[in-house]
Formats: sequence, C-alpha cells, structure tokens
Amino acid sequence: MAAESSSSSSSEVKTERRGIPGAQFVEDVETYLSQAGLDVNSALAFLQERLQQYKLVEMKLLAQQRDLQAKIPDIEKCLDVVATLQAKKGTGEALIADFEVSEGIYSRARIEDNDSVCLWLGANVMLEYSCKEATTLLKKNLENAKASLEVLIADLQFLRDQVTITQVTIARVYNWDVHQRRIRQATDTAKDS
Repeated sequence: MAAESSSSSSSEVKTERRGIPGAQFVEDVETYLSQAGLDVNSALAFLQERLQQYKLVEMKLLAQQRDLQAKIPDIEKCLDVVATLQAKKGTGEALIADFEVSEGIYSRARIEDNDSVCLWLGANVMLEYSCKEATTLLKKNLENAKASLEVLIADLQFLRDQVTITQVTIARVYNWDVHQRRIRQATDTAKDS
C-alpha cells in the first residue's frame, strides 16, 4: 500500500500555468527513474535542461514586469495631467507647463482652454481625444496594466515554485545516485574480503 501511494504521488498529472509546465516532485527516485525509463545521468540532464528553461522564462517575465511597473506611473501621470487640464478649463487661466522635448531638453508651453488632448498610442502614433475620452481610455489602460501585473506576479510565483521543485528533485536524484554507488562499493569491498 505504501508503494502504491509513493508511486501514485510521483506520477501525478503535471499542472501548467499560461504555458509554463509544472515540475514533478519526486518522492521515490527509483520509481521515477523506472517509470521515465531514464538512467541517473539522463534524468539529471533532463532536469538541468528544464531548470534552464525555467530560468529563461523567469528572465522574460521579469523584463515584462519591469516594463509594466514603468508603464503604470506613466499612465497615472497622464491621468493627472488630463485632470489638471479639465480643472483649468473654463477658468480663463492659462496653464504654464514644462515638458520634455527630448532626453534632457525641456520647453515651456502655455496651454489655453482646450477641449482635447493628444495621446501617444505607441509605434509613433498619436491621436487626439476629448478630455473625457482620454480619461476613460487612460483609466481603462491603467486597469489593464494593473491586472496584467497581478497575473505576471502570480506567474512568477508559480515559476519560482517550479524552480524550487526542480532543484529539490535534482538534489534528490543526485543524492540517491551517490547512496546507490556507496552501497555498490560496500558490497564490492565485502565480496573482495
């Protein structure tokens, strides 16, 4: 019965999250190797390759996380600017603003009452929106960016769990192999004596 529970736990269905394959925790190394049809060296090579794949995916997800974390404050800043323009609208008072033309180069602008703003959409595309439409679009983009960041953080946590499971499995397979070699060596020396 104990053998059944250990073999069933090592052959559990691997889970997957957004294309990231789940790692298999190995309780019984001998059963794992026989079921996979691998020797110790090929099992270690497979696990090391999987670990490298996880590290590569982690680097990509961390880059996406950095991009989103930089994008969210930009969207919030745009929302603040649009709100400021709407607050100044109708007061007859012009808004004096310094804006960045290029890296390190700023210019001062006098913004009169205006019903529209221009937003960069990316890929060198700028569109003019009414202040209300711009606020709606920016709020939607902010919500989407925050939701994407939450999903990305969950993916990173899942990935870190898979890395840990894979590292533990590598250690278990390696230690099992060392133990088996010591047993063989002890039986060989006992036969020689």
